Amino acid sequence: MPLTRRSFLAAPALLQARGDRPNVMVILLDDLGCRDLGYLGAADLKTPHIDALARGGVRFPNWYSNAPVCAPSRAAILSGRYPVRAGVPDNGGRLTPGMPILGSLFRQAGYRTAAIGKWHLGSDDQTCPNAHGFENFYGFHSGCVDFYSHRYYWGDPRIPNYHDLWRNRTEIFEDGRYLTERIAEETVAFLDRSRKEPFCAYVAFNAPHYPMHAPEKYVSRFPHLPPERRTYAAMLAAVDDGVGAIRRALAANGQLENTVLFFLGDNGATTEKRAGLNGEYATAGDNGPFKAFKFSVFDGGVHVPAFLHWPARGLKPAEPRAAVQSMDILPTALAAAGLAAPTGLDGGSLLPLLEGGSAPHDALFWNQGGQLAVRRGPWKLVINGKLHDRRPEGGQALAGDDVLWLANLDDDPGESRNLRRQQPKLVDELATQATAWRDKLN
Repeated sequence: MPLTRRSFLAAPALLQARGDRPNVMVILLDDLGCRDLGYLGAADLKTPHIDALARGGVRFPNWYSNAPVCAPSRAAILSGRYPVRAGVPDNGGRLTPGMPILGSLFRQAGYRTAAIGKWHLGSDDQTCPNAHGFENFYGFHSGCVDFYSHRYYWGDPRIPNYHDLWRNRTEIFEDGRYLTERIAEETVAFLDRSRKEPFCAYVAFNAPHYPMHAPEKYVSRFPHLPPERRTYAAMLAAVDDGVGAIRRALAANGQLENTVLFFLGDNGATTEKRAGLNGEYATAGDNGPFKAFKFSVFDGGVHVPAFLHWPARGLKPAEPRAAVQSMDILPTALAAAGLAAPTGLDGGSLLPLLEGGSAPHDALFWNQGGQLAVRRGPWKLVINGKLHDRRPEGGQALAGDDVLWLANLDDDPGESRNLRRQQPKLVDELATQATAWRDKLN
């Protein structure tokens, strides 16, 4: 039977009526380069399992994170809100206690819920994953940990290093076990326990975020690569093997067809020296053809890989060109399950777009680290943009004419040419729109 608009939009209610509610899974990678997957053209990497899922799903060539840094981007995914409205304007924020998010909303609807991997949104009794509706948690609370000792080492001298691995609210010790593999194993175990009930799983791999660690069995797959890129490729290979194991478990349990599976990155690749070698700026992640890196609101910081895989919905492989954001995941998942969205969400469901309709936003906005940006149609304006590239001044805002940087992304996806002088009225209009959005948000 052909998929019609009426049958497409009615599908969640029909599924719910016959007790066949879709499962929900979000797989998130950490500091992933904007083009560092096989299906996106990375010839020196191998990600066959991720590629297979992407080829069978809807790929979003214009998917944007809500922030160019870890914690705010995750807050938007889970809450369906702009990061500042979720209580996480930067990496020091904590997800607002009691706010309805992915875990709590689906748990209230009778789903089994799990958060597995990196949290980075709070660690006390009110902000840990269990407090936000995830009945199962395995992972760590901080922004990163050593992949083998599971300790946080990056706060000295202000913050002494500490061990950070938990099962629910209890600290556990698994010294020497490679965390990427453990995240995949825990996810598979959760799926096996959820064969007879609908589930909602948030699976946040901490690779390829520093520290740059990978076992030899993955490193040896890439003998042709230079050392830094080789370790990065090995870390992604470990994630890809984990995604393959998750896919096999879904298939074996009869869950694959009716799982709404989102796969995406949290922000672009980083140049941070702590991710590089010998105290030099990191070079492993590739954000090409986009401009800048993690921490920047230019596209290299926020334009991330993303796809949606949901065979039971009748979705065919496609690439809708509309620009969308990570805060759209929660309202899309709720709509797919036939659940009402809470009031106050900033994101919107992508289901109408997938049926041939319009995207949920006329414009996308970012506000991070003194930078402000707006994308409307093909036009993107960046105010006080920072490149965070491999120069000492990379963390400083651009000066002179480049304080306002206008690009047509259809013609210039790399934001290489500043058109502010050619389009002064458009610059004024977009700057006014972005400023009004920021002021209203605050």
